[in-house]
Amino acid sequence: MKDFERRHFTCESIKVETRAKGDKKVPILRGYAAVFNQLSEDLGGFREQIAPGAFADAIKTDDVRALWNHNADYVLGRNRSGTLNLFEDARGLGIEIEPPDTQWARDLLVSMEREDINQMSFGFSLRPNGQNWAKDDSGQVVRTLTRVRLFDVSPVTYPAYTQTDVAVRSMKDWLGLGINPDAERALAEQAEGHRQVQMQLRRLSLL
Repeated sequence: MKDFERRHFTCESIKVETRAKGDKKVPILRGYAAVFNQLSEDLGGFREQIAPGAFADAIKTDDVRALWNHNADYVLGRNRSGTLNLFEDARGLGIEIEPPDTQWARDLLVSMEREDINQMSFGFSLRPNGQNWAKDDSGQVVRTLTRVRLFDVSPVTYPAYTQTDVAVRSMKDWLGLGINPDAERALAEQAEGHRQVQMQLRRLSLL
């Protein structure tokens, strides 16, 4: 998908609760898919944060799914069907999901109750004028997401680092490096080095 990106957050407050629905109780997954004003890891020459209000348009207009591990075969909920509720508060993008009564969904809820899974990821693209670039006091480049188009939110077993070519191209344009081959090569090498480090750390964590 053109200009599609993903980000992940550790959300230790994510919870599995129950809610009365008719004459029975149904499980509800409640937590945050994104947190405002929290700097990300290095994404290949820059860090990133999300501004309050970034999801306001998406909540009103976008057709959003809740997926398991970003797999479209495992749909936990959808906002247009009423099984996914999205909202913004002072902390971030809040979610409430009413998962289907299927074996795979029940298994997922057990793992989340045990806190084996406590990370969320979301897929997005930028709306027009949906980002700002700046440098902080230390000279670090920071991208701020201000208006995004939201495609999905997803509990994930282990969030994968993905090279965000869309953002890197935008950063290079902002820095005026788009036609400088040496600068492009340096940024690419930095991003690849970071990707290799992240992969090695994940391998070690599985030993």
